[in-house]
Amino acid sequence: MIKSKVITRWAVAACLAVAMVACGSDEPANPAGGGTDTGTDPAPTETLETAKDGRICLAYAPYYRTSLLPNPAIVTHINYAFAEVYVVNGEYKTFKLQGDNDEAQFRKVVALKSQNPKLKICLSFSHTVVNSDNQQAGGFSDIAASDDNRRRFAADCLAFVQRWGIDGIDLDWEFPGISWSGAKCDPAHDVDNFTLLVKQLRETLGNRYLLTFAGYVMDKQPTSGGWRYIDLKAVLPYVDFINIMTYDLQSNKPHSAVDQPSAYWDIERTRKAYLAAGVPYEKMVLGIPFYVRHSFDGPNSAVDWKDLNALAASDKAFKIDNWDSEAQTPYVTYNGQFWGGYDNPESIAKKGRRYVGGFGMKGMLYWDCGADDARYTLSKACWNAVMKSY
Repeated sequence: MIKSKVITRWAVAACLAVAMVACGSDEPANPAGGGTDTGTDPAPTETLETAKDGRICLAYAPYYRTSLLPNPAIVTHINYAFAEVYVVNGEYKTFKLQGDNDEAQFRKVVALKSQNPKLKICLSFSHTVVNSDNQQAGGFSDIAASDDNRRRFAADCLAFVQRWGIDGIDLDWEFPGISWSGAKCDPAHDVDNFTLLVKQLRETLGNRYLLTFAGYVMDKQPTSGGWRYIDLKAVLPYVDFINIMTYDLQSNKPHSAVDQPSAYWDIERTRKAYLAAGVPYEKMVLGIPFYVRHSFDGPNSAVDWKDLNALAASDKAFKIDNWDSEAQTPYVTYNGQFWGGYDNPESIAKKGRRYVGGFGMKGMLYWDCGADDARYTLSKACWNAVMKSY
């Protein structure tokens, strides 16, 4: 979700030696998944743990992933991604589902509630713009800056969840005080205004509906002219839990490392930063990536988990399922050099034991279900890691 929610999808043809190109297909390229597990922990079996009350296993379901929806038997929450806001000359106008407001995919996700009455579905909002009738303008920076804008946006959110019978709202403004994807930012005011926006949403939605947000791995940080990211202590009273994006932390090392002092950041530093900001474990949901992160730009930036075996088959110089004992995650090499990090069933199980079982975090989220294989290998691993009796 960080920097770019729309992960590059790959097609690796068996006849190609090195060339890899992005494509629009979401069909699982390799139902067998990402290869064999390594390390000391046994690979998770098909046996599924029984749901534990209060624990969260949350899947993000992007609008463009049409071939593999989350399995309602092994998730507690689904965040539909995304809706985008329309702002003209500083004034909030409306919001629409991404994909040019095509409701067909959203209807399919909402229909999963019929298979699992306990399933919670939230609409997730992005700072990005993809719809053909919209343009990147003031975005959330302008919406959050005005009391009238905040009220009208919150009222529209309430009307939407009531109309569709869903369970809440998730904000994915990445991030106040910083501009990725060309979105407007105002370091002097964005961080405080985000808190006001969350407060208004809670007042409008009441306690009947969920309210969450995608959290960065740090508390608010000083920047030129003000602050960036999110004031965790300030927003805490208004949200049910925080979806922490503990991935995409770097590309030259495993991007979802547990404890790697040589890396830019890791999960352990995230945990400590959240605790220092006053966030209790029961409001932390740990993020798991279902993809390899190679870089942050260009056509070869990421590879879905489901395509890992095909990647290795495309060129024998690729080797998957190497294990980094410090990061506690697997990684890919090319000609013996680090190429990209990812998570597999073993690393997911280890993270569940440490952070859900050991520290008592609320659960796990993953971006995104559509990158899983047709057997739901990683989705099942997340479910078991969250629901296991530790």
